[in-house]
Formats: sequence, C-alpha cells, structure tokens
Amino acid sequence: MSGEILVGTSSWTDPTLLASGWYPPEAKSAEARLAFYASQFPLVEVDATYYAPPSARNAALWVERTPAHFTFNVKAYSLLTQHPTKVASLPKALRAHAGDKRSAYQKDLPLEAVDEVFEMFRSALMPLHSAGKLGCVLFQFPEWFVPSRDNKAYVESCLARLPDYRIAVEFRRGTWMTGEDPAERTLEWLRSIGAVYVCLDMPQGFASSVPDVVASTAPDLAVVRFHGRNVQTWKKKGISVAERFDYLYAEDELRAWQPRLLELAGEVKRTHVLFNNCYQDKGVRNAAQLALMLGFSDPSA
Repeated sequence: MSGEILVGTSSWTDPTLLASGWYPPEAKSAEARLAFYASQFPLVEVDATYYAPPSARNAALWVERTPAHFTFNVKAYSLLTQHPTKVASLPKALRAHAGDKRSAYQKDLPLEAVDEVFEMFRSALMPLHSAGKLGCVLFQFPEWFVPSRDNKAYVESCLARLPDYRIAVEFRRGTWMTGEDPAERTLEWLRSIGAVYVCLDMPQGFASSVPDVVASTAPDLAVVRFHGRNVQTWKKKGISVAERFDYLYAEDELRAWQPRLLELAGEVKRTHVLFNNCYQDKGVRNAAQLALMLGFSDPSA
C-alpha cells in the first residue's frame, strides 16, 4: 500500500509569484497569502530561513495561520550548511566574531558561536514541531561540499545538533551520486545515520548536477525537489536567484515522474514533492498539475 504523497512548492512569498497574479486580489497580507496557499496545497518549504535564522514568533504564526493537516519543511540557515552568510543576518551578539567581514563562513566563527546558532535555530522551530507541522529541516549543501570523511562527519554532527527534527540532505555535487558504487555508498551511509536523501530533478551537465536517482533512505519520509531544467540560466551571472529557476515543466516531463513517485511512495510512510521552479507562477502551476496526475482532484486534500 502506497504511503501519503504531499505536493507543494519551495516558497509562497517569492516576489515574482506575488506579481504573477496567482494570489487573489484580496490576499494582500502575509497572513492572507499563507491562508490561500494552504487552501491549495498541503505542503510548503520555507526558503527565508536560509537567508536569516527563523524566530519562534514566526513559527508560532505559521502554526496559527494554517490548517491542522498542513506541513512545513524548513531550509537550514546558510551558516549551518557552510555557505557564505551575510554577517548582518547573524544574531547581534555573534556578529563581532566576524570582524569587519560583510560575509562569513562557518570556519570564521568559533565553534561555540556555531553551536549557539544551531541551538537558536532548533529552539525557533519548536512551535512547528510541537504542533506536528514540521516535516523536515532541509540541509542543502554547496557544490564545493564534496564526498569526504570530514564532510560526512559534519553531516552527522548536524543530525546530532538537531536531534528533535527530521533532517533531509541535498547535495549539489554530482560525485556524491555519480556511478553505481558511489551512489550506493552514499545512500547506505545516509540510511545508517538516519538521514533522508533528497532526490532531485535539476539541470544536468554541471559539477553541481546530481543525477535523478530516486531512492529512499528512511522508512518514514522521502523528499523530491524539482529545480527546473533551465541549463541557460543555471550558472548565468548577473541574474536573480528566482531567474535561475525560470522553467515550466512540460506535461510529458511530469508524466515521466508519475510512476517513479508512486513507486517511491510505496517504500515510505510519506513522500514530499516540492517544486523549486518558483519563478512567477510556474512552481504552483506545475505542483497543481502533478498533484492531479497523482490522483488528487484537490491538491490540498
């Protein structure tokens, strides 16, 4: 018997989505927009937490403004995934550790400061977790995060620092999954530590390209993220983040995923399918389209 499949998008607040006309005219406030989104889909990924740590107040508001069945996946703060982080986004008490830098890496801060950021992040998400609305925390690692003993140890430390939460791991370096042996070694390692592997549909032909291996590494959850297939914009300089994901999946491209998703759902209790092609209304259109293909007449049901 297949497990539950939830379909949604990786943002509900992207400016290009707001400008697209997808939201009804009366949905002018943040509260109204989230309520409308939650009437259309059962799942969303919080992208803003990558750029700045979440607050417990916002997490509590997300709980209040969505129905009981609604689920949030939360993207880990950039500092926690070893991306460059704007110093201005750090908690005020920790900014002095970065000196006069405008951006800092985790290695620029003392271990105690990094531990403090992890704890603040964990604490802020507790209202979601307590309400049963936190699906997972997404750790999307940068393309320079290559397979190595140290990097594997770091992933394991992330799970240890956030023991209350389900951790999903997305790689942006193809060598984690290129070839039968590396792919199986990576999947077996993730199974051994209890992490969820994030399956990807993304542009191919780059060092950051991960093949679309579909696999589960945990019995309770699988995650699939659709980034679009826009090869022209994926590494283009001088464009916005949203423009990188400017891609509308064709019906046949989504149809090819239908049996793969159903097979994956047969292996786990719940499968999260998220469209990150959040340029204009393309993500919400594709999410609704795929939900119908999977047999959901109402994607929010």
